[in-house]
Amino acid sequence: MQRIDEAAAERQYETLYNTVKRGKGSVTMAVENDLVLIHQEDQPVLFARIEEILPDAKPDWYHVKLLMLQVPPQVLTWILRDIYIDGEEFTMNSQRMRLEKVLAPAEAVSPPDPVTPPPSKTRPGGGQVISQKDLKK
Repeated sequence: MQRIDEAAAERQYETLYNTVKRGKGSVTMAVENDLVLIHQEDQPVLFARIEEILPDAKPDWYHVKLLMLQVPPQVLTWILRDIYIDGEEFTMNSQRMRLEKVLAPAEAVSPPDPVTPPPSKTRPGGGQVISQKDLKK
């Protein structure tokens, strides 16, 4: 087993994090706590949440801990290159796979409801409604 230089691994992770944070990488780069849709052979298969991304001993490879959102939930760790986390296609057991970051749909901004004036105390015939409560005063 190859020993991981923790300082080098930390630098590698920081580089990946800063690349995503500054927008130099793809805008769709998935990071921890993101929801991803897993595609197998170009078909969406299931949703998963990225729990953790840790650097591997090999440069540009990461241990990606995924919570599979199924019944029962299952936690798996895949070893993926950074470009695969970014959405590039890869193979697993000769099957084409791809991760797609799921973005929440934008909420439609609706105009504020128009303020309706309180109902008038005048009747359609022109008379005014007088409350008996008001007469007792």
